[in-house]
Amino acid sequence: MNTTPPDPSVPRGVFTPELLDRCISCGFCLPACPTYALTKDEASSPRGRITLMRALEEGTLPGNDLRLQEESSFCLGCRACETVCPAGVEYGALLEEWRDHQWRGSRRPLVVRLLTFAVNTRPRVWLLGLFRRHARTRPSPEGPHLMLGCFERALYPRVSRAARALLPELAAPASQGCCGALHAHNGDSARGRELAIELGERLPGVIVTTSGGCAAHLAGVLGRDRVREISEHLAASEASPETASETGPGTAAEAGVSRTGPDAAPRELPWTGARIALQDSCHLRNGLGVWREPRELIGRMGEYVELSSAGSCCGAAGSYAMVRPRDSRKVLDAKLDEIEAAGVDYVAVVNPGCHRQLDRGLRRRRSRVRAVHLAELAAGLTGHAPR
Repeated sequence: MNTTPPDPSVPRGVFTPELLDRCISCGFCLPACPTYALTKDEASSPRGRITLMRALEEGTLPGNDLRLQEESSFCLGCRACETVCPAGVEYGALLEEWRDHQWRGSRRPLVVRLLTFAVNTRPRVWLLGLFRRHARTRPSPEGPHLMLGCFERALYPRVSRAARALLPELAAPASQGCCGALHAHNGDSARGRELAIELGERLPGVIVTTSGGCAAHLAGVLGRDRVREISEHLAASEASPETASETGPGTAAEAGVSRTGPDAAPRELPWTGARIALQDSCHLRNGLGVWREPRELIGRMGEYVELSSAGSCCGAAGSYAMVRPRDSRKVLDAKLDEIEAAGVDYVAVVNPGCHRQLDRGLRRRRSRVRAVHLAELAAGLTGHAPR
């Protein structure tokens, strides 16, 4: 038996060296990490996980080490650490490479295998929404197109109808497939990229999504100019060149400054008279930097209420709520406490995973607060009167 210790000078090739070497172990990421907040365990922080990645890459830990498997699964993948990192570590990309290695074959969680199988081909995705009343149109030769989420078309078909009511120029062919985000975030980044490219070829022009996670993945593969989340698209359609490039933190009032050009009237949105909070999509906010736009829209429909936890993960994290339901609920519980204490009528979402997570959590508590997609609010399709 060969007992020669591994040579740390010979990398295993699991990670892109430039990505792995960028971390300076400063620890700024620790307070931003939801799982570190739960455990106070260094290994359950971005810095600690990158230390584990380096041990894997250098061969000082075997690939089947239980801590490697546990932490690659325990991480939410919310990318909040990226927003506070002074070295610009692309943690989301590192996590995808890590799961590509850790979740090979039978080591991939069963629920992940089932979910990715269900959306791996266009006919399967089409079947998911076959008997649901989601938006359906013919393809457009030039776009823009509405991306119909794989599971969103089955779980929340009213969202795509609301998007089309707001933006009737969007084509929404039912034959489109998956964008690949589910694969990329769950150990098959190569297939995730293939699906994104295929979707981009089938949907020419700008692709508008109602899913923040899908938007971030598609933009990373197809390019930022091809992809817009719906609140971003609505804001851009009203924006002048001078104000469309504005970025940075601010309140709803600050975000509500006029962004209209001389020939673009603000879109008329239904005034609900409701108190409305927002749950950001992690990938939309942390990956694409889109967070002002949904707040601006909400401020034109009711009284916007900023939650202190709005920018932190709700625990849905794609498949995470099904892979690790107990940890997912631990992340969610404090957020539900804050939502109910805020006395809001709605919590708006911009991602189907967040929609499911908050809807189930609020119903479990028999709360009067409703989780609704931002597109439903803007199209007046909530079917619910504020208290």
